[in-house]
Amino acid sequence: MSQPAEIQLATSVLVIGTGGAGLRAAIELAERGIDVLVLGKRAKSDAHTTLAAGGINAALSTMDPEDSWQQHAADTIKESYLLAHPETVRIVTENAARGIEDLERWGMPFAREADGRISQRFFGAHSHRRTAFAGDYTGLEIQRTLVNRAAQLDIPVLDRCYVTRILVRDNVVFGAYGFDQETGSRYLIHADAVILAAGGHTRIWRRTSSRRDENTGDSFRLAVLAGGRIRDPELVQFHPSGLIEPESAAGTLVSEAARGEGGILRNALGERFMERYDPIRRELSTRDRVALAAYTEIKEGRGTPHGGVWLDVSHLPRETIMRRLPRVYQTLLELQMLDITRTPIEIAPTAHYSMGGVWVRPEDHGTGVEGLYAIGEAASGLHGANRLGGNSLIELLVYGRIVGEHAAKYSANLGAQQRSALALTEARAEVDELLAADGPENIRALQRGLRDIMTEHAGVVRDELGLVEGLIRLGEIEASTQDLGVHPDLAGYQDLAHAFDLKASLLAARATLEAALERRETRGCHNRADFPNLDPTQRVNLVWSGPGRITREPIPPVPAEIAALMREVSSEGKLVE
Repeated sequence: MSQPAEIQLATSVLVIGTGGAGLRAAIELAERGIDVLVLGKRAKSDAHTTLAAGGINAALSTMDPEDSWQQHAADTIKESYLLAHPETVRIVTENAARGIEDLERWGMPFAREADGRISQRFFGAHSHRRTAFAGDYTGLEIQRTLVNRAAQLDIPVLDRCYVTRILVRDNVVFGAYGFDQETGSRYLIHADAVILAAGGHTRIWRRTSSRRDENTGDSFRLAVLAGGRIRDPELVQFHPSGLIEPESAAGTLVSEAARGEGGILRNALGERFMERYDPIRRELSTRDRVALAAYTEIKEGRGTPHGGVWLDVSHLPRETIMRRLPRVYQTLLELQMLDITRTPIEIAPTAHYSMGGVWVRPEDHGTGVEGLYAIGEAASGLHGANRLGGNSLIELLVYGRIVGEHAAKYSANLGAQQRSALALTEARAEVDELLAADGPENIRALQRGLRDIMTEHAGVVRDELGLVEGLIRLGEIEASTQDLGVHPDLAGYQDLAHAFDLKASLLAARATLEAALERRETRGCHNRADFPNLDPTQRVNLVWSGPGRITREPIPPVPAEIAALMREVSSEGKLVE
């Protein structure tokens, strides 16, 4: 194939990622009159944000007048097992109501009470009803609202554009490099500031709620190559109920609303096993406990034929299922021709959310690389060792706005943009080398091998022997990438994109395995079989800056007014999405 052209673009601020975080930042920039360009590797209408079903948190007090942002902060820090950054939590919870107001102003169709108030429901370990929603399609409606607002503002969006490098000179950003996944055309984009909103790394596990070719760790790799660092990559939330079959859809979520509405979990022997692990809350226990319980049942030989457990809602009235669980009903019909009103669902824990991510400052989500910011699931600081259900969507809106504001000021105050011919040469050469690669190693096979390693050695439960073995096997895959075969064809340059996905996933996997080995305790989502107890001395964030380089970062104390509100919260009778 002939060498595609290189297209040069310039903008004040470049946003990488077209999900909720990226679009919210772009909207803020455009409303301030700042030149902004957004690009993403999949269509903006199909970003990962659209999959978020349950709801979005803010202490609006529409249902429970006694709720407050301080109580929301206390619940968030408690659920994080004290690993959330208190200042990040304050900023999100105190600004949450404004985030909801922004969506309302742009036409978001929230569910409402008869008198017009935004309806709010209980979710997980919340002490009050503070989760606003739009049926079980909240993320989809948020994404539609933001896409419509971006269109009103004529914000340019490049879909199907894959960013391979953020361009940096002397620790200062000056743009990014990438290519069009259909035509192969290269993009050189000069920018004063870059906002990284390219998601997390949950696709590096075999069963994941992320779809194919998303959340492959792109943000990790782009940030680290630019001089950034990764915080707490080992803290990954496993959702208790992912589908096992078909293989192509393994990990697709069965909403926890299915348990919230009265679904029962049973093992292959027919036992309602949650009675052993949490006899009071049973199926309504916290996500990390339910995932661990299911994992234990499977590991100890009481799993279903395909290595899962049963989730049964067939005892519920058909009307309840059709009204309260329409998405679950439709999904199972489409994927398995299974009628959940009659037949139980075979499920297993699935990698769901990256609670760690790029290291950022609480006040502006700057990365320590001048002009480079990270937001959304790409960033870290809010969730600690367990994410409070509904917090991820509000984080997108709060920090999207704040980072847009800071990036606008940074660009306006920049005296000159320093560029580097060397950085650009390296970015071009990396793409050239991969396009010329004609080795025997198949990219997809290596990706699958990596996902097997992470599932086997860094899944719901980890131990030192397994993590060390995982690192050895990871090294073998890293060595195999020297003999990749990359073969774009008339259909496009997806094979080149897969090669970069693999590079990102390998870096994210190494960060995760090394940090999981370093965190010698059990805390929230991180279960170490050889260190089963929480260790108060390990109330630190682990910051990874490259192979073998981990530092321990102390976490500031929780403010007294927030600490006084922290308490155990029952999940009984609540949804736990």
